[in-house]
Amino acid sequence: MVKIQAGVTLLALLFPLFLNAAHVLKNELLNPKASQLIEEMGDELLLKTGIYEYVIATNDAFPRGSSMYAYVKKYEDNLSKPYVVFVFAPHDKRVGIVPSSDEVKLLYDEQKVKSAAIDVVASKDKNSDEDKYNIGIVQGFSELADQIGEAKGVELTKTLPNETRFTIKILKTIVFAGALLVLWMFFVRPVIVRIKDGK
Repeated sequence: MVKIQAGVTLLALLFPLFLNAAHVLKNELLNPKASQLIEEMGDELLLKTGIYEYVIATNDAFPRGSSMYAYVKKYEDNLSKPYVVFVFAPHDKRVGIVPSSDEVKLLYDEQKVKSAAIDVVASKDKNSDEDKYNIGIVQGFSELADQIGEAKGVELTKTLPNETRFTIKILKTIVFAGALLVLWMFFVRPVIVRIKDGK
């Protein structure tokens, strides 16, 4: 009897995960490997934070002034709250993030997430546009998941390392160390020398 109750409880807990297993709401750009990475990252984020992250990778036209919120509304039947939807529409060079609430919106920096995706696509290299789109979508989705995880105090293991963020941390450390050195050399040390000399 205890085994049956435990099995039913486990099934009840996992059932919502199976219903909402697809984190890719629309896919006109992603290859199977990129889709798999997104599913893995989305599953881990959901498991550790209870927040659903979705992606729409579309060739649909998104002229300036059109509402991403209205566009995402079309998928409302496939969304579970709380959620955040990452929209990637290269046809009109649009990237958007649509949260289910203001509380979810506070968990990430929209500009940093967009930059993670756009920087890849805008880079001048030998990759095809299709490859850049796949990498950009996965990188943006990963950055969004990482930021939400960090805001919730959990570490995600399935996300991709953001080399830009690492480089920025190193540069900040160097600038901070340089500022301390300048402060010491031009302000603190002269004061100490004057005090020792009795001036």
